[in-house]
Amino acid sequence: MTFADLGLSPEVLKAVEEAGYMAPTPIQAQAIPYVLMGRDVLGCAQTGTGKTASFTLPMIDILAAGRAKARMPRSLILTPTRELAAQVAENFEIYGKCSRLSMALLTGGTSLADQERKLDRGVDVLIATPGRLLDLFERGKILLADVKILVIDEADRMLDMGFIPDVERIVALLPKIRQTLFFSATMPPEVRRLADAFLMNPKEISVDPPSSAAETVVQRLVKVRGDQKQKRAALRGLLSRDDVTSALIFCNRKRDVDIVYKSLKRHGFDVAALHGDMSQPARTETLAQFKAGTVRLLVCSDVAARGLDIPAVSHVFNFDVPIHAEDYIHRIGRTGRAGRSGHAFTLALPGEAKALAAVIRLLGKPIPEADFDGLDLESWSEAEAASATEEKSRTGRTAGGKSKTDGRGRRPRRGRRAAPKAEAMPAPDHAQVQAQAQAQPEAEAQPRNAAASAGSSPAATSK
Repeated sequence: MTFADLGLSPEVLKAVEEAGYMAPTPIQAQAIPYVLMGRDVLGCAQTGTGKTASFTLPMIDILAAGRAKARMPRSLILTPTRELAAQVAENFEIYGKCSRLSMALLTGGTSLADQERKLDRGVDVLIATPGRLLDLFERGKILLADVKILVIDEADRMLDMGFIPDVERIVALLPKIRQTLFFSATMPPEVRRLADAFLMNPKEISVDPPSSAAETVVQRLVKVRGDQKQKRAALRGLLSRDDVTSALIFCNRKRDVDIVYKSLKRHGFDVAALHGDMSQPARTETLAQFKAGTVRLLVCSDVAARGLDIPAVSHVFNFDVPIHAEDYIHRIGRTGRAGRSGHAFTLALPGEAKALAAVIRLLGKPIPEADFDGLDLESWSEAEAASATEEKSRTGRTAGGKSKTDGRGRRPRRGRRAAPKAEAMPAPDHAQVQAQAQAQPEAEAQPRNAAASAGSSPAATSK
């Protein structure tokens, strides 16, 4: 199938061809014809499936006829983060360059005055985060009575970030007669409730179930003994491999993002950090440096990384096992894109055995273990035994009559399966990794080169 088979206009097809895309992804092939028909769409697709183009391409054609009035946008796209909003805006700029559509981006961290001026001129496509949109609405700077198309993107992340009340309030301000496109990487009960409330007879599309990982990503588990300091030492050893050309390093908390960033910086790595408290100019500059290859490593939180579109990431490192198992899929989905191979390493301490078990239940299969000399067999055996006992207790209570789920609407799987040793893939040289961790204490480590040393912050005290 080609894009020409989907019913898109010659102008859009030309822009798609110039962008270098030859064939639609599964979500694009399934969604675009229904969007062009004016149907509501409920799409469940994980990160990296081409979801954004599945609604931007047909919207450009639908909105080609007509013009917007001052302060009255003709379409509204709601996203949970500034980064995702910017990615959607970039899609419209690329694919809509042959059209006359006007667009405005309403997010925090940018000038309100500039955004108000764009609204006063009239916009066909309004891309916004919920908080900034409501702020401008309450100031009387925007009217939503002429919205013909509503897109809610990353609905599950909206839920995680507490934006659902704002989204419900915004939807209540829109015309009842409209086309609604609703996308989510996962479909927990609360997200399903919202979809049922917002959509009318939608076409449901599911691509790559949320419990699956791309086949192009090689996953490995590294069990580490000791504490966070030992885990940082193991991370440095893995990062020293020659084939790590660019990597995202995920931490569960903003505090840990800073700690890991400062630790790597002290040891001479080309690294930057990205988290939700950064100003918009700082975030934009950091992402530009990472995309350009000026920095090789980016330490980030889940919220900050949602919506990033960086196709050439060679590795993903889960410095922390994610608190929510679904975030594991989102994280490792940042590598192995566009047919490239990718690698995902998860570093785990014995205290993270419960979170790791949840990830394995979601995947439906174990993560192959990479040999690592730092494995604390005794501590890990105790931790896994405790996790198995809790699992048995939970499933026992379920059998007793009460329906138990994992909090996201799925029944937990019974039993556990032992993680096999990795054989098919070449594992990292863990002897070298462990030797580096033992022979190079953090407090005595020197930068790799003078330039890195000069760029290190003297205030960084993390080990």
